[in-house]
Amino acid sequence: MLRLRAALVLSAAVFSLVACSADKAESVTLPAGDALVKESATAMREIKTAQFLITAEGEVAGLSLRRAEGTLTKEGSAKGTAQVEQSGTPVELEFVIVGDKIYLKGPTGGFQALPLTLAATVYDPSAILDPERGIAKVLASATGATTEASEPVDGKDAWRVAATTTGEDLAGLIPGMTNSIPAKLWIAAADKRLLKATFTLSGGTVTVTFTGFDAPVTISAP
Repeated sequence: MLRLRAALVLSAAVFSLVACSADKAESVTLPAGDALVKESATAMREIKTAQFLITAEGEVAGLSLRRAEGTLTKEGSAKGTAQVEQSGTPVELEFVIVGDKIYLKGPTGGFQALPLTLAATVYDPSAILDPERGIAKVLASATGATTEASEPVDGKDAWRVAATTTGEDLAGLIPGMTNSIPAKLWIAAADKRLLKATFTLSGGTVTVTFTGFDAPVTISAP
């Protein structure tokens, strides 16, 4: 009998804890999506340096970039690696951007200096942290923002927000896009910096992630 009573008491206690946890989960209030996106746009305008990763999934018409990662500065300097598709074949490139030149190194040979304008139609990361052309502009002009859930990114608390962006505003991140483009934005709960964004395009998706905000960076011509 004592064992039965103890079991009943334990069961009641467990049920009570579960019920309390459920009540707390249900009581979480999601912040307004439009306010989060505006705060994130402001936060990203102040970023001086960042590490980035861009990945493309599927077959997005007009987009030859498959993957890129590296380091950026607000002034437009950048360095890293990229994979682009040329005539159906993936080609690995190493790049450095300083001033108005991009230095490219293919699978063989050394770096070749080219005008940065030539790279813009394929891939030009120099605009990503530019407040007037990059991710801050994308956030500032996003519409229909709705907070969907609390969802961490790489261990950091974040809010997942659904919004609509445009191809024109995305030009600094993803060239060649047009029309309205649905997006998912993961905005850090603590400082409102954008940690991750996924854009749904015709034929696939492009995901951009940011880390290493404001870490010391030195980028010079090779």
